Amino acid sequence: QELVTTGKVRYVGVSNESAYGVCSMAALARQFPELYPKIVSIQNSFSLVVRKDFEAGLGEACFHHNVGLLAYSPLAAGTLSGKYRKNVPKGARLTLFPGFMERYLGSSNEEAVNAYCDLAKKADLTPTQL
Repeated sequence: QELVTTGKVRYVGVSNESAYGVCSMAALARQFPELYPKIVSIQNSFSLVVRKDFEAGLGEACFHHNVGLLAYSPLAAGTLSGKYRKNVPKGARLTLFPGFMERYLGSSNEEAVNAYCDLAKKADLTPTQL
């Protein structure tokens, strides 16, 4: 709160937070405004294939506490662009973070991305345009 009060920070946001965290921070800011700033944004992963966390409660918490979503990875680490459908080149983002990016390959996510890319092709669009 001190950084907001002194003008060094205009707004406070959080990243990779849960619905419980948003509600708790909102309650603290309401109950102790001199100690805790109100959060105004949350930066979480959100895309066509990574939606569950936000849509299963976090979105409702953000709505009721007037917290905006700043979605990161809207193309699901590039997989929704279709560029990794055939192969993943060495040095590509999906190879740079072992254990983290595997969730986008070899799973139901990969099947959904392939169906999405096929749909885009039928509509004569790139996956990103669709």
